[in-house]
Amino acid sequence: MKLAAARQPVVHTEREVPQYLYCIVRCREPQTFETRGIGEQGDLVRTINFADLAAVASDSPHPRYDNTRRNMTAHMRVLDEVMASYTVLPIRFDSVAPSPDAIRQQLLEARYRELSALLDGMEGRIETGLKAFWYEDVVFQEIVRDNPTIRRMRDGLAGRPLEQTYYDRIRLGELVGAELQARRVRDAESILERLRPFAEKMQVNATIADHMVVNAAFLIGRVHEAEFDKAVRKLDADMGSRLLIKCVGPVAPYNFVNVAMRWAG
Repeated sequence: MKLAAARQPVVHTEREVPQYLYCIVRCREPQTFETRGIGEQGDLVRTINFADLAAVASDSPHPRYDNTRRNMTAHMRVLDEVMASYTVLPIRFDSVAPSPDAIRQQLLEARYRELSALLDGMEGRIETGLKAFWYEDVVFQEIVRDNPTIRRMRDGLAGRPLEQTYYDRIRLGELVGAELQARRVRDAESILERLRPFAEKMQVNATIADHMVVNAAFLIGRVHEAEFDKAVRKLDADMGSRLLIKCVGPVAPYNFVNVAMRWAG
């Protein structure tokens, strides 16, 4: 991936007002960004610097931000622009600092060694997210085909009144649910085993839908990005008739580092 051209230092007038925080970067000179800040007031997004570290922030018109699509999109748009030029340590959504000085003193200066080490650990690395979903009609056909007990029960219920088969239908649902869970474990492990060799770290998150098989994030060295992409394409070619595979990246590495803070006073 090509990095954006280095930005020229800028000078801006700083106001001692609450600041919405997006991420930490390594940057010695003040910079500004084109994307406007969260809150829909067109606030300038800029760096607040200490030594060779900087927080990317904008004036905050609100003390808190609900987890709405609009707010999340505004937050992520800033990160997307910053990531084009810098390695980032993402800061948790809805993080508001009392002032620029608080950011310098209580975050950048007080936690300088920690943040610097975290940035070193993320240098040259990207996060990619991968989700895999069954095509539900396909997987149910597999279950009926491969499990004689389920097939007999399904066939035995055909044409019979609901009130006469209530408990049989419950039992059939339980058997199908157990089979789905067993298949999810097998399919997930097969997918992860094929991608694990190309990642430095892997985070497996909870699935959030009945037909979701994998919800995972991978920390990948940029030098291995093409290999990982090739492995995903091969996976899709091999399993695409029964699984929808969605791969998104690079994204801010929230699954591997997430800076949070508490402000004194």
